[in-house]
Amino acid sequence: MKHISRLGTLLAFLTLVSHAFAQPYPTNTISLVVPFAAGSGTDAVARVVAKKLAERLKQPVVVDNKAGANGQIAALFVAKAKPDGYTLLMTTNTTHSANPSLVSNLKYDPIKDFTPIARIGELPFALVVNQNDSAKTLREWIESAKRNPGKFSYATPNSTSLVTSETIKRIAKLDIVGVPYKSSPQALTDLVGGTVQMYVVDLGSGMGMIKAGTVRVLGVTTKEPLPSFPNIPPIAKEVPGFDLTSWNGVFGPAGTPKAIVDRLSTDIQAVLQDKEVQDSLNKLGFEIWPSKSPEDFSKYVSDQLAHWSSLIRQAGIRPE
Repeated sequence: MKHISRLGTLLAFLTLVSHAFAQPYPTNTISLVVPFAAGSGTDAVARVVAKKLAERLKQPVVVDNKAGANGQIAALFVAKAKPDGYTLLMTTNTTHSANPSLVSNLKYDPIKDFTPIARIGELPFALVVNQNDSAKTLREWIESAKRNPGKFSYATPNSTSLVTSETIKRIAKLDIVGVPYKSSPQALTDLVGGTVQMYVVDLGSGMGMIKAGTVRVLGVTTKEPLPSFPNIPPIAKEVPGFDLTSWNGVFGPAGTPKAIVDRLSTDIQAVLQDKEVQDSLNKLGFEIWPSKSPEDFSKYVSDQLAHWSSLIRQAGIRPE
């Protein structure tokens, strides 16, 4: 009788365990970790996507900002999280393309420690100066910087700002000083206040000040003019061959089950087809460019890692 009782208890336990594993994903709140501060371009994109994704998944999707260390804090947090689909990372080229060449002792591997889920799109950047700056074009600003060696500085809260600024500095042979920042909003505040003289800002966080006329756009990082700024010339006009933008995508920790990855990829694709989402992201200057599949995104991430490594070497930036 004791054996029968124990067998019954074991069967009941196994039934409960089986039922728990059979529950469809998701059943709890999902954390969407962002490596930059509230008010940044990536944060703005994450909040638009999270709202609609929550509606499709029928579970809350909460944006969790873990800014600092050029995205390393957030990336490491997600890399160490349980791979169950409840801790995701919405990040950019900073953590997964640039940091391996910028950080000498990076504590995570952008390929081995993550499961690519979906690319969201690209966020163009613009070179801006204070509205009171005498320069009306990038050429004028470069000439002014040459006349004032060591007196101009530029903000670098992310890899795109850093690599763009350093590339311009090298090619134009400028003596200007980089100032690292934790977040884009603070960099913009200091640009307006005169603490720094130039900032290559993502349109997601800079569009408001640009439209308000608080800062002046002198160039865009894309090879061709942007629809939102058709009269602003690309930086490539003064820096031949220059073409740089920031990609954005969602990852899970390494080992995230394929069924969960496929479910998230499918739902994110659907979210990006939503007219309300498209309108909201377009207002940020964000260009939607979803991946075809998790495998497609995985290949893109590997390709971008090689591309950015080359850009950083060419810019003469050494890891710190």
